[in-house]
Amino acid sequence: MGFGWVAATLIAAAAQTARNATQASLTRAIGTIGATQVRFLFGLPFAILFLGLVTGISGQSVPPLTAQALGFTTIGALSQIAATALMLFTMKSQAFAVTTAWIKTEPVLVALIAAAVLGDPLTLPMLGAIAVATAGVLVMSLKPGATQWHEVGPALTGLLAGVLFGAAAIGFRGGILALPSGDFLIRATTILTLSLALQAGILLIWMVLFDRRSLIASFGVWRSSLGAGFLGALASQFWFIGFSLTSAANVRTLALVEVIFAQAVSAYVFRQPVSQRQMFGMAVIVLGVGLLLGAQAKTP
Repeated sequence: MGFGWVAATLIAAAAQTARNATQASLTRAIGTIGATQVRFLFGLPFAILFLGLVTGISGQSVPPLTAQALGFTTIGALSQIAATALMLFTMKSQAFAVTTAWIKTEPVLVALIAAAVLGDPLTLPMLGAIAVATAGVLVMSLKPGATQWHEVGPALTGLLAGVLFGAAAIGFRGGILALPSGDFLIRATTILTLSLALQAGILLIWMVLFDRRSLIASFGVWRSSLGAGFLGALASQFWFIGFSLTSAANVRTLALVEVIFAQAVSAYVFRQPVSQRQMFGMAVIVLGVGLLLGAQAKTP
């Protein structure tokens, strides 16, 4: 498919930046869990619409699900729920762009997870790139002398969100590859719809049992919720197309352009200042992940 994954990833990154900004605003109105479930519950109808359009235009039928596809997708769905909640929690105490930069250590984490779980090679150049990216996180997130939880904690929750987003990427790509038939588009859209159905169902049950107030509140701000749901489904559609065309590490590395998009949103929408130290840290993170991509390209 050539570089079709590049276009898909850039579209996904732009849509996700807009969705994250919408969700960050919703967090203040309906809480972290309420804003988390919006991207799934309100995104599911759009995923079903996308699947209907793909099957109608292409003439293909939905591929039959295998146990392996369901297993991988479930892992991805659960990881993404937890990662989204941690991301929104971190955004409550930190600038939008800085939180996004912490999470964007994800390509490094994807490489580590893939090495541990899938046995992918991890060479010395890759380890060097990981060290550079990790140094960037430390420069950006830890102030000199920072020892208290309120200073160190957001860095840790942001990094944990990155780990879980990495696990989600691997799970979703595994689910797409495990489908027995169909082209890249029908496979990607099928797993998107399955994942959102799982996520919407899980969170709906949780909120009915434990947080009805936030669930009701999300319908009270239905316009914003619907917007976040559409942007989330649109971003996921193109992420999944990218995963169907190339490795998760390639997609998530190129997705670093989201740091640039988020910086623009942070500065011009939220009016959140970013210090020179944080900017330098972001640059080092981008350098580290870029080195990782180069090292992966040279791996036989």
